[in-house]
Amino acid sequence: MKKNRIYLTEAEWRFLIHSLNALKTKLHSEGQYTDTVDEVMYKVMTAPVRKVKIA
Repeated sequence: MKKNRIYLTEAEWRFLIHSLNALKTKLHSEGQYTDTVDEVMYKVMTAPVRKVKIA
C-alpha cells in the first residue's frame, strides 16, 4: 500500500480536526461505531510538525 503525505497549514489542520469531530459526533448519535474516525483523528493530532519552504 502506497503511503501519501500531505502538508497542511494550521488553518487546514484545525478544519480537518473539527470536521472529523463533527463526523464522530454524527456517527455516535446514529449509534454507529467511531473507531475508524478515532484512529484517523489520533494520527492527525500526533503527526510530526515539519516546516517546509515554499519557493
